[in-house]
Amino acid sequence: MHSVHSAAPTWDPQQYLRHSGHRTRPFLDLLARIPGLPAQDRPARIADLGSGPGNVTVLLADRWTDAHITGFDLSPEMLERAEKDWAGTTRGGGWLDFRPADAAHWTPDEPYDLIVSNAALQWVPNHPESFAAWIDGLHPGGTLAFQVPGNFTSPSHALLGELCETPEWRARLGDQGRRFVHVLDTEDYLTRLTGLGCEADVWETTYCQLLQGEDPVLDWVKGTALRPVLTTLGDDEEAVDHFLAQYRALLAEAYPPGPYGTVFPFRRLFAVARKRS
Repeated sequence: MHSVHSAAPTWDPQQYLRHSGHRTRPFLDLLARIPGLPAQDRPARIADLGSGPGNVTVLLADRWTDAHITGFDLSPEMLERAEKDWAGTTRGGGWLDFRPADAAHWTPDEPYDLIVSNAALQWVPNHPESFAAWIDGLHPGGTLAFQVPGNFTSPSHALLGELCETPEWRARLGDQGRRFVHVLDTEDYLTRLTGLGCEADVWETTYCQLLQGEDPVLDWVKGTALRPVLTTLGDDEEAVDHFLAQYRALLAEAYPPGPYGTVFPFRRLFAVARKRS
């Protein structure tokens, strides 16, 4: 009998970056709605929770050119890639560094002007319980901003959860296909953030993404939702291949290719909360 409990997912930066264009767009939409940071005579201080390979974190330096930006992530693989590609002096003379941290337990160790998170908090149980501490860690007029996937009832994720719970896989995978569903409704985020004394802007968007190639939806989820399953199966290549073959067949039926590619709708939830001055 295999245990259904596992360590944190092992991440593959290269696989994640295969769809970097689609994955970056929601962050750019979030960034466009973040208000100006508090008036100051010093570089802005910014934290990025769940910074991954750093390709999105570095975009913060395009807007706040002299900022000191720190990306926090739990994955050694992601941190290694981010350090290699992006750490150091930014083009505008600011500074970008990366540190290991678990967003489930992270609290600001200094005042920040902006705390931002891109497609990471869905992995963090009870993350809304941290909002108060994060907002307390902002300068007056500072901002907490994040976006999370909101597609956990879509076929890509529902089928994954159902497959993990079949008799063939249940003992080995348990809830690995559903373990990351920790997202509230937009109304709940708005109420919580407003209740903490913030001016909150909360919305959702569904991106109709046109994916190319063979089994493109499977390729997409290999970089994100499949990570807990692949981590649990580990080096058992026969089991990995067998599971992926079953999941591939389900996805091919749910997302048939069209004349111009495979349409993959993807809902995202956004929140921008500005602490009152």
